[in-house]
Amino acid sequence: MTTVRVVVGGAVFDQGRLLAARRSAPPELAGRWELPGGKLEAGESAEQALVRELREELGVEVEPLERIEGEWPLRPPYVLQVWTARLIDGEARPLQDHDELRWLTPDRVDEVDWLDQDRPAVAAAARLLGRAGASGV
Repeated sequence: MTTVRVVVGGAVFDQGRLLAARRSAPPELAGRWELPGGKLEAGESAEQALVRELREELGVEVEPLERIEGEWPLRPPYVLQVWTARLIDGEARPLQDHDELRWLTPDRVDEVDWLDQDRPAVAAAARLLGRAGASGV
């Protein structure tokens, strides 16, 4: 029996916008958009992995807020879990695995070609962002 491995994605919010990252690798995913993140390492919590991955991939510090309900299958043995997170320091730059970033308002999240497995989490994040928009999350 294969042990399921968790990949954490970050629905990063700043000034009423959601961060989208365009993949540059691997080739089969290049050009499609995702919520940035990565694999949990041994001994890490999902929140710790998210903070580490976004620091490595984008050069930013985030504060994880809440997990978006659901879990989405990736290629075995991986599953995607998504957390909302607030940008607390830094300016996001595509440092690893991405070649472009965009900040999208909730009404514009459909303007990019999201990876299929990210779409349900993106829709949930856009709803949360729309409700929280007035609070400046």
